[in-house]
Amino acid sequence: MTADANTFDSIGLASIGLSLPPLALPVEELAKLRGQDPKKYTLGLGCQEMSLCPADFGAVEMAVEAARRALGRWDGELDRIGMIVVGTESAIDMSRPLSAWVADELGLRGAVRSYEVKHACYGGTVALRQALEWKLSGAAGDKAALVIATDVALYALSDPGEPTQGAGAVAMIVDQPHIAAIDPISHPWSEPAFDFWRPVGESFPRVDGKFSLDCYKTAAENCFKAFVGDDNAERKLSELAAICFHVPFPKMVKKAFLHVGESFGWDFELANEIFSQKIDPNMGWNRQCGNAYTASLWMSVAEALAGLEGGQQIVAFSYGSGFGAELLTLTAGPEAAAGTWAADIESDLDSRTHIDAAGYEELRNVRLAASA
Repeated sequence: MTADANTFDSIGLASIGLSLPPLALPVEELAKLRGQDPKKYTLGLGCQEMSLCPADFGAVEMAVEAARRALGRWDGELDRIGMIVVGTESAIDMSRPLSAWVADELGLRGAVRSYEVKHACYGGTVALRQALEWKLSGAAGDKAALVIATDVALYALSDPGEPTQGAGAVAMIVDQPHIAAIDPISHPWSEPAFDFWRPVGESFPRVDGKFSLDCYKTAAENCFKAFVGDDNAERKLSELAAICFHVPFPKMVKKAFLHVGESFGWDFELANEIFSQKIDPNMGWNRQCGNAYTASLWMSVAEALAGLEGGQQIVAFSYGSGFGAELLTLTAGPEAAAGTWAADIESDLDSRTHIDAAGYEELRNVRLAASA
C-alpha cells in the first residue's frame, strides 16, 4: 500500500476483540459493606457492577484474550502485524513494555514495532492514533497494527472511587476499515493538571474528584466546540448515530455533556434529550464492567458500532487525567452491522462469577498479600 492509497476511507478498524475478567461485584454489595444507601451508587453514580480480577489475573491476561479474539475475526495472518502497541495505566514493569508480555503469548516477534503508551485513560486513544498515523504515512506498507487498551482500576478501600472500579480490555486491528473508518482529522485538547495521578511506588491513585470533573468538562467543551466549528451544534450532533465518551462513571458523562450543551446555549431539555438518545445507550457494557480506564471509551465505541449501517457516523471523546483529551470521528464500515464482537461481552458476562461483600473483602486481602 502506498502513501497515496492511504486515504480516509481506506484505514480504520478491521477487527475488534473484547475481554472482561472472570469476577464481578454488584455495587449494592459494596454499599452493604460500606454502610451506604445503594442508590448513592446506582442512581448517584449510575453504576451497576464492577469487573474484578483474581489475584493471578490482570491487564496482560485480558489483553491477550482480547487480541486473540480480534485476530480470530481478522482475515489477515499474524505475520502481517507490523506494530503492537498497548495503552495502559496498569503497567507491570517500569521498563519492559506490557506489549512484550502480550506479544510473547501471541507468538508475535520479528519485524514488529512493540511498545507501551501511558497517559492515564487517554493512553488507548493515543496508541490508536499513532497506529492510524503510521498507516497513513505509508511507512507501514501492507502491514497492520494491533492496538490494545487494557486496565485494572482499583482504589484504596473506602475511597470515594471504590464503587467505580472495573477492568477490561479492547483490542483493535488497524488496517482496512471493515468495521469503521477513522477520520485522520481529530480535535485534541490538553492542560497540565493534577486531577488524578499515582506516584511511583504507590498502589492506588490519588484523586481530586471535583477538580477532575471540572477538567473533564473543560476538555469536553473544547473538543466538541472544535468538532462543531461554525456549524449548528444541535443539527451536527443530532445527525450522528452515536456519541461516545470515556466513562469513569455514567453520571460523570451526563454532567459533562450537560455542560457541553450549556456552552452551546441549549436548555436542559435539549441537552438531556440528545444525551438520552445518542450517549446513554452506548454505556450498557460500561455499567456492567465499571471503569476500565484506557478500555472504557473503546468499550463504548464497540457497543455503539455494533449494528450500525455502513456510512453512519459516530464521535468518540477520549479523556485522560493529567490531562489530555481528543475527539475522533468514525464512519461505520460494511461489517459493523453484524457486530460480531458483541459475542465477546455476552460470553464473558454469562460466564463470570458474581461475588458478595464477604468475597470482595477476601479478594482484596488476597490481592494485597500478593502485591506485598
